[in-house]
Amino acid sequence: MNINEQYYKWHSPSLDHDVEMLVFGHAGQPVILFPTSKGEYYQNKDQGMITAARDFLENGKIKIYCPASNDSESWYNKSIPPNERAWNQEKFDRMISTELVPWAQHETGYERMAFAGCSFGGYHAVNSAFRHPNLASYCFSMGGAFDIKQFTDGFYDDTIYFNNPIDYIPNDNNPNLWKMGIVLGTGEYDICRADNERLDVMLQQKNIRHWLDMRPHANHDWPIWREMFPHYLSLIN
Repeated sequence: MNINEQYYKWHSPSLDHDVEMLVFGHAGQPVILFPTSKGEYYQNKDQGMITAARDFLENGKIKIYCPASNDSESWYNKSIPPNERAWNQEKFDRMISTELVPWAQHETGYERMAFAGCSFGGYHAVNSAFRHPNLASYCFSMGGAFDIKQFTDGFYDDTIYFNNPIDYIPNDNNPNLWKMGIVLGTGEYDICRADNERLDVMLQQKNIRHWLDMRPHANHDWPIWREMFPHYLSLIN
């Protein structure tokens, strides 16, 4: 059976520019799968993440939405001041929560969805899920990094706070956080291992149920993420 694949391009009111996206599958729990740093909408397909999820897609258990990143306009855009980088991230979050999520809700009939991603896509998955826990059923981060102050040149404001999970999660008491299925996937030799261990401690302190999946001998790279992704998808009820 072939996986249903569709390409979309629309003008985003939140971002005021076009957004491109690939959608895979025909039915099931929606999964918003973010690319890595500055990644395009086709990156997860090209890196084998869709093939890794083939069984779940063919069986109609999940439907995967792969939007392009906005990182080149936000955290990675050194040509603009840090407050503007943060604001562009805020607009991206708005696009996800007010444009893409309602789209997926309408197509699949599910009110809540999984947010997933590798490396900096793991940041976006965690930021989306924890900022909007009423929309998140699951959060699957693979090799994620969660402290974006490294991108702000020492500048700090409320927009940065509300897009930096390491800062706002300790103060967030939305009851939906305790209903979410959360996996923090990392590796023994992952360059982002410390970020995952730090977030693990924060969630433990709040008694938020989650799984820190520490893979032995694993690095920060696609082969381990392709192993992790179908394992985590199998946890979806």
